[in-house]
Amino acid sequence: MTAIYLLDTNVLLRFADRNHPLHTTIRAAIRKLRDEGHQLQIAPQNCVEFWNVGTRPIDRNGFGLTPNDADRLLRLIERLFPLLVDVPEIYIEWRRLVVAFGVSGVQVHDARLVAAMKANKISHILTLNTADFARYANEGIVAVDPRSHTRQN
Repeated sequence: MTAIYLLDTNVLLRFADRNHPLHTTIRAAIRKLRDEGHQLQIAPQNCVEFWNVGTRPIDRNGFGLTPNDADRLLRLIERLFPLLVDVPEIYIEWRRLVVAFGVSGVQVHDARLVAAMKANKISHILTLNTADFARYANEGIVAVDPRSHTRQN
């Protein structure tokens, strides 16, 4: 059975960075998912997070990209992965999730991705941080680590 996968920002960042140790693994997982007929999409939230981390200085846990480089990479990502539309239901669902699960701090960003998934009837997310999405399993969210979904030779 095929599914629609939302790509987490951590996957997109490593997909875009050819020098990252996980770049080849991420590319292989994306290729395998596509070969299996799955659709891979991104949310506007991913683009905001990508720009934030991409343009943040390296010494502050960022990638140190210039805005021009971030723009070039984000345009590539937007061409490769269809962008979901932000709809009002996302905020309503996000608000419900953060209250229901007692979400705080940086985890609110993951809750917004889950809200976008639910508003768009997407059940799977490709992420390097499956533990961050475990709390949403009863909401029908399946977190998949690309390292466990690469092509077997």
